Amino acid sequence: MKSRLVIFLIITPFLVNCSSNEEAKVIKLGHGLNVSHPVHKSMVYMAELLEEQSQGKMRIQIYPNQQLGTERELVELLQIGSVGITKVSASVLENFAPSYKALSLPYIFNSEQHRFNVLEGEIGQEILNDGEEFWFHGLCFYDAGSRSFYTKDIPVYSPEDLEGQKIRVMESQTAMDMVRSLGGSPTPISFGELYTALQQGVVDGAENNPPSFYSSRHYEVSNYYTIDEHTSVPDVLIISTHVWKTLSESEKELLQKVALESAEYQKKLWKEASDEALRKVKEAGIEVIYPDKTEFQERVSGLYEEYRKDPLLNDLINRIQEVEG
Repeated sequence: MKSRLVIFLIITPFLVNCSSNEEAKVIKLGHGLNVSHPVHKSMVYMAELLEEQSQGKMRIQIYPNQQLGTERELVELLQIGSVGITKVSASVLENFAPSYKALSLPYIFNSEQHRFNVLEGEIGQEILNDGEEFWFHGLCFYDAGSRSFYTKDIPVYSPEDLEGQKIRVMESQTAMDMVRSLGGSPTPISFGELYTALQQGVVDGAENNPPSFYSSRHYEVSNYYTIDEHTSVPDVLIISTHVWKTLSESEKELLQKVALESAEYQKKLWKEASDEALRKVKEAGIEVIYPDKTEFQERVSGLYEEYRKDPLLNDLINRIQEVEG
C-alpha cells in the first residue's frame, strides 16, 4: 500500500482540475499533525485564502496525520517534487541547511518578541532562503512556542534530575547536544512512535511545547511537565523548488502573501492553544513545574562555544543577539 502511495505521489506532484476552461493548479500539502492543531488550522486558512484570492486558479489540498509520511519522509518527497508543501521543524532542516542550527540553540531568544523580530526580519528571510540547493524554499515561520521537558517517573526540577534519563529528541544534532549537556541521554524517535515508547519505557521522557504535549495525548503516559523553555524552535512552511519554479511570478507572490497571512493568524491560535493545553494537562493530573531557568542556561553555555567555531553560525548568533526585543 505504501509503495503504491509513493508511486502515486511521484506521478502526480500536481492535481489538475479540468472542469473549467483554465486548469487550476492544486498543490499537495502533507504534514504529520492532527486536524485540531493550530498549525493545521492555519494551513486550512491559507488554502482558503489562496483559492479565494486566485479566483479558484490555485488550490492547496491538505493531507494531515502523516497520511503521506513522517516529517522526515515528507521532506524527502518534497525534495523530489512529489509533495508540494510541508511543515517541518527548523531542527529537522538543520540536517539540510546549516543556518537553521542557530534557531535550535537553547535560550538563543531572550523573549517572545525578540523571537518574532528575528524570524520576521532580515535574518529570518536569509534563513528561509537557505534551502534552495537542497530543493526546498522557505515560505514562512510558524510559531511553535517554547519546548520543555516532560517525564514519566522522575520530576525535573534542575538539570541534575535529567542525569541518566533517556529523553526523546528530534533528529537534530543541536537537540541531542543540548540534552547531553544537561546530563540526559538523547534518543531520536519518530513523533508518531513516541506515545508507545513512553508507555513501554523505551524512553523516560521527551520535550515539546504545550499544544503538542496535549494534542498528542502524551500526558496520558507522563506525570511531570517542567516548563524550562529551553528552546523556541519555530516550524517552517516549505515548498519544493521543483513546484516553486513552475509558478509564475504573480502566483509566487500570491502564495507568499497568503502564507504570511496564515502565519499571523497562527500566532493567535497558538497563544490560545498553549493556554488551553496547560490548563487541560493540569486538570488531567500532570504536575507542572516551573524551575529556575538559570541553572539550565548555565549548563548549556558550552554549546555556544562549540557552535561559534563555525563562522556562519558565529555570525548568525552575534546578529540574533543584537536584534532588539
